[in-house]
Amino acid sequence: MGTIQRGMRVAAVQYKAVKGDHEASLAGLVALAERGAEETDLLVLPEMAVTGYAFESVEAARTVAETPEGPTFVALARVARDHRCWIVSGFPEDADERLYNSAHVIDPQGQLAFVYRKTMLYEADLPWATPGDSGWRSFETTAGSFAVGICMDLNDDGLIAWLIEHRPRALAFPTNWIDQDHTPWDYWAWRMIDTGSALVAANSYGPDGDLQLRGESAILVGTTLLATAPKVGNTVLGAILP
Repeated sequence: MGTIQRGMRVAAVQYKAVKGDHEASLAGLVALAERGAEETDLLVLPEMAVTGYAFESVEAARTVAETPEGPTFVALARVARDHRCWIVSGFPEDADERLYNSAHVIDPQGQLAFVYRKTMLYEADLPWATPGDSGWRSFETTAGSFAVGICMDLNDDGLIAWLIEHRPRALAFPTNWIDQDHTPWDYWAWRMIDTGSALVAANSYGPDGDLQLRGESAILVGTTLLATAPKVGNTVLGAILP
């Protein structure tokens, strides 16, 4: 007889960085990550989680960009290692001549398993970020696989087709989803419905430059919301995927 795969334990952190104060932002994020990582297979943190999102130029973004194994990675790697979980967290990547809107993929040993680079850029990325070239891939936890997409990537039909073909159990989704005067949950569910994958969406909230971010982070499977956050406030969500 085959073994029955247990439910994947997932968590998402909704968080607003203290823009311009990296030390305070990182400390706040790590404190929430510590909570979210307890007895979790996969923890997802927001896009550009420590720096905030909107930057007007390459020069402005470069002041906060990090190499993949910079201080944000070091801090989150300890959390992953201590709690034996995978962590996905967005950051602005300094790749010498280019900057990318990227995400750390950190394994349960605290090692950098991959750096995913956002493929489909939003208009707020265009002043500073280069479109990603990392491609999509899946990662195996002890309870199934997950893939990574960042915010605008959910609008990319190429990502959706890849998810349908490869069928990861979850999509880790760091985001800075814009407030468009309605909840994003229905749209997220519509984009994911044919993939068979859960969505673990970690958003920020409130004003960021000229943008207003929505909050309402969520964990959903099909059209079923397993956990949701309010529009405003730092929040840790958790769920067990069926």
